[in-house]
Amino acid sequence: MIAKNSNSNRSQTVEFASNVSSNSALNSAADVVIVGAGLIGLAIALELHDRGASVTVIDHGRSLTKASTAAAGMLAAEDPFNPPALAPLSKLSALRYPAFLRRIEALSGVAVPFQTDTTVQYMADGTTTRLAEHSIDPRQLTAALLAAVRATPIRLLEETQIVAVDDTPHGMQVRLSTGIAIASRAVVYAAGAWTSEVMTAFHSNPVPVAPRKGQMLRVRLPATLALNEVHRSERIYIVPRTLGPQAGTALIGATVENAGFDTTVRSGDLDSLRALAAELLPAFSSAAEAPLVESWAGLRPATPDGLPVLGASARAGQFIASGHYRNGILQAPATAVVLADIIEGKPLSLDIFALSPQRFARN
Repeated sequence: MIAKNSNSNRSQTVEFASNVSSNSALNSAADVVIVGAGLIGLAIALELHDRGASVTVIDHGRSLTKASTAAAGMLAAEDPFNPPALAPLSKLSALRYPAFLRRIEALSGVAVPFQTDTTVQYMADGTTTRLAEHSIDPRQLTAALLAAVRATPIRLLEETQIVAVDDTPHGMQVRLSTGIAIASRAVVYAAGAWTSEVMTAFHSNPVPVAPRKGQMLRVRLPATLALNEVHRSERIYIVPRTLGPQAGTALIGATVENAGFDTTVRSGDLDSLRALAAELLPAFSSAAEAPLVESWAGLRPATPDGLPVLGASARAGQFIASGHYRNGILQAPATAVVLADIIEGKPLSLDIFALSPQRFARN
């Protein structure tokens, strides 16, 4: 992959400067503008900041309020039902997770613990195996990450609309509905399930990223069940919370629905999830013994082949980090490192040819 894509990466190289210049027509500047303030976007922002870049992150809503907080938090790098092409990025990210959490803690002062350390994986043939695999609470992670970002000079513009992304002789100009224009050397699209819509609005060679709805519920653990491992099959997962404000509960999920941007929660679907969970652990069959605590629906960013989109766009100076589907929590640390390397034109440490945005143009 590296050989095939190296010329493209070099042509998109961005040299960071701590004092990006602006002129009288512009009133703001950044080395990199990131569109999307979810976990992926903010992880990239921190990585670029650590490398000396000035970074502005823009989101049409509030930071970390979409798929980032709707997930179960499994770091499922060894999930046998994942597409094989996910393995390099997933395994690198799992290895980098402890350092990622230490960096967040150093900036925010908030530690994010691993909730579990093993997963009981139910195989298609009816057997089970134990995987050495962590899980985290995404709500703890996102709160600490946001505090970490706010402790840096990274500029975070929430509830802000972009009206245009224009090419200029020196890079790009990102124009906002507030009248601000930001001069930038690079733009990264990390808008999750909204990535295609955002790119289409700015004539930026969009990639096919679409929402996949997932309903989930959180229940109180039955008094007879001391659960400290994830239980997971191809159809269902049960993820216990062992530390923090959700301790003593478990997440059960999740549906996979092609329902557009609908986030309606339906009781019948929750009942079906509970029934599937009971096939693995019968104690969850009773709503009296394992009462409902809360339920919700999130929108995963999915591509037609189920793989993320990671790399340089066809439009010079623009990059994409989206489509992580069910593995955004897991893959955030490695995505940040790999995309920063691509922006800087550095050699990549793993093969991500299968994740290139250009694969859709090739098909």
